[in-house]
Amino acid sequence: MTNLIFDYDGTIHNSMLTYAPAFRDTMKWLSDNGYIAEKEYTDHEISCWLGFNSTDMWNAFHPELDPEIREKARLMLGKDMAERVDSGEGALYDGAEEVLSELKKSGYTLIFMSNCRFHYLERHKRVFGLDRFFDFFYCCEAFDFIPKYEIFRKIAPSHSGSFTVIGDRFHDIETAARNGLSSIGCAYGFGSREELSQADIIVDHIKDIPYAVKQLTD
Repeated sequence: MTNLIFDYDGTIHNSMLTYAPAFRDTMKWLSDNGYIAEKEYTDHEISCWLGFNSTDMWNAFHPELDPEIREKARLMLGKDMAERVDSGEGALYDGAEEVLSELKKSGYTLIFMSNCRFHYLERHKRVFGLDRFFDFFYCCEAFDFIPKYEIFRKIAPSHSGSFTVIGDRFHDIETAARNGLSSIGCAYGFGSREELSQADIIVDHIKDIPYAVKQLTD
């Protein structure tokens, strides 16, 4: 049995649809209140932070901010994204549902593993019906925000068979590399091809994933 460990944001979910406007609104609030300098952010500058857990993102992005302000901004951004998802602004990548259905029907065990929090996971399970596809769900908050490669080591004993990691950021490819697993890098997501360079296969579209999986698992 092969277990497919999927990242979520940038791999299955097009996070920029909700993250970019929420990010810009939060930065405006911070600059309007004099906490940071006013700045226009490109989509690339914003997307670079996708894949990090929110605590690490804020600690690295504006470490000079008072911790209370950082936390307020983190919560504000998260609430904004949640409202946008609930209002229908979010979306999975075109073809994502078909790909996940095909893999599940082919007998693979699909595992969701993301640097997200409980409330984010539960909202997206509800809005996008992720229970249709995934057999197991793991989010970093359940593991005190340790790196993904360490989360894998904690969950691996609960699963039999081999593993392939599928994701768009270095966190995912690192998980595979540090644990001797095969991996598929998703170049259509938010990571650079350089950070995906250690992946066994790099795909340019989500619809290419089933073929890549077969190449690695047959």
